[in-house]
Amino acid sequence: MLKKKTHKTVCSYCGVGCGILVDVDSKGKIEVDGDPDYPSNKGMLCSKGRNLNYVAQDTSDRIMYPEMRWSRNHPLQKVTWDTAFERAAAVFKSIIAKHGPDSVGFYVSGQCLTEEYYLVNKITKGFIGTNNVDTNSRLCMSSAVVGYKKTLGEDSVPISYEDIELADCFLIAGANPAWCHPILYRRLEQHKEDNPNVKIIVVDPRKTQTCASADLHLQILPGTDVILFNAIARWLIEKKKIDKSFIKKHTSNFDACKESAFTLSLRQAAEKCGVPVADIRKAAQYIGDANKFISMWTMGLNQSVIGVSKNVSLLNLCLLTGQIGKPGCGPFSLTGQPNAMGGREVGGMASLLAAHKDLGNPQHRKEVSDFWGGKEINSEPGYTATEMFDALESGKLKAIWIICTNPAVSMPNVKKVEKALKNAAFVVVQDISHNSETTEFADLLLPAAGWLEKEGTMTNSERRISYLPKVIDAPGEALPDAEILWRFAQAMGYEGFDYKNAAEVYDEHCLLTKGTNIDITGLSHERLKNEGSFQWPVPHKTHPGTPRLFTDFNFHTNDKKAHFNAPQSLYNKSEETDIDFPLVLNTGRVRDQWHTRTKTGKVKRL
Repeated sequence: MLKKKTHKTVCSYCGVGCGILVDVDSKGKIEVDGDPDYPSNKGMLCSKGRNLNYVAQDTSDRIMYPEMRWSRNHPLQKVTWDTAFERAAAVFKSIIAKHGPDSVGFYVSGQCLTEEYYLVNKITKGFIGTNNVDTNSRLCMSSAVVGYKKTLGEDSVPISYEDIELADCFLIAGANPAWCHPILYRRLEQHKEDNPNVKIIVVDPRKTQTCASADLHLQILPGTDVILFNAIARWLIEKKKIDKSFIKKHTSNFDACKESAFTLSLRQAAEKCGVPVADIRKAAQYIGDANKFISMWTMGLNQSVIGVSKNVSLLNLCLLTGQIGKPGCGPFSLTGQPNAMGGREVGGMASLLAAHKDLGNPQHRKEVSDFWGGKEINSEPGYTATEMFDALESGKLKAIWIICTNPAVSMPNVKKVEKALKNAAFVVVQDISHNSETTEFADLLLPAAGWLEKEGTMTNSERRISYLPKVIDAPGEALPDAEILWRFAQAMGYEGFDYKNAAEVYDEHCLLTKGTNIDITGLSHERLKNEGSFQWPVPHKTHPGTPRLFTDFNFHTNDKKAHFNAPQSLYNKSEETDIDFPLVLNTGRVRDQWHTRTKTGKVKRL
């Protein structure tokens, strides 16, 4: 009988962050199952998570060793890691010397571990001297980040998954969690089955699988979300279904919210949204009558030219009803990737700074630069994800380093992206799979270790930090992303990158959060291994973690109050339909495949 060793880890797909038990027998065969003790999924796994063993086991598509082309006319050829780092450092130094630090950029991923995210931000913002580091999380979460900051003062998701079983009304907007976050949705479905009076409102232009268990589906016209949320706000105000005491004591700017909400009558709003006015009233009544109300949203609100307006208009509903800071209620952004939250903690976007510090605050910039011991940090935001490829196309950006993402498929306007990558002076692609279309544009191709092949941490949608152990060796010459990054920094001659392992990187990240609202100085790899996952903040070594934020109704704004915001835009008019172009297409997801299919696409069971 073959001996098996069981390891506890976390799924590497969506932001739910399901706990997984991994069995590896003496012949190296891998089996996976849900971890019944892990609080997020309690043993459940979706179809993708249940087949992760096949992804880890199949190395047929893997990038096995560094490859480099000496010029665009040459083919990629195998080189040593030392040669790869020497070339990367030489080219980046040359471009920076000639064109300045803003001529290079890094495009990373919500699938990176926190330690990797931390290092790329330290290298770019702290030592190269540019804020040109952005992430594919820009495409799905940046609107939510700004919405939280404008309303609550910081990018702070206030709720816990366990609030799902406590709520009696859910508003799910621009999301299809039945397919995209199935484990959370199974919990919601079970909760409704156990409590039939629980109300589920779904806002979506499509009839999705999530609508099947909804009490009310508001099938709005695309782009009219703000008008709908304003109409619900108007009804709540008119019918006195608002929490006046909470609004008076703990919020500001209510009048601006009210003025915006009363811009249109309910009947006008219904006409613009394309739904019956009676359904808007019904939705508002469900919310107004609820004891515990949770709003859930993702791409439909975030992937929009008026994404911030959509977010703040939805967040206004939580403030109007006082549904925040208490068990069973609050705003809950559904994170699309496993570590989009961790990336935000370390400043993983062009407009952010590590440890939730403010890039626009000179004191915060000095604190981070002093801690790192590098250059003075630039006060201006860098290129965002889309701007980065615009800059490559125009020639303002000369070199780009792409880590764990596939922009040749996932970015909007892929023809422009292809043109931009061809126009770049130097493209580094750091990934695991030759199936990523972006590898075709690489001047330097670096083989990275994948899930189970490296250690580090991730933070899921409820701020839960988990440790992921190394279970198996990476194939060929592949290295952990963190090691690739610190060895590049060493090749660049930067001080402060002499790490022995990822645990040292994590300790440094934790120390930088000391005294902030995301303080995790009480955590380490060792504690996460021994005690399991924690929800931040965790400010000391015996702290149990923080399931909910704002329980004292003190928010992270200057006046400690939550801020209502009048949406800047009511209607998405980016591209109007006409006779020649009568259709609006949106980016729906499929249940069993993930992103650009570089992992799931090779699993025949899916």
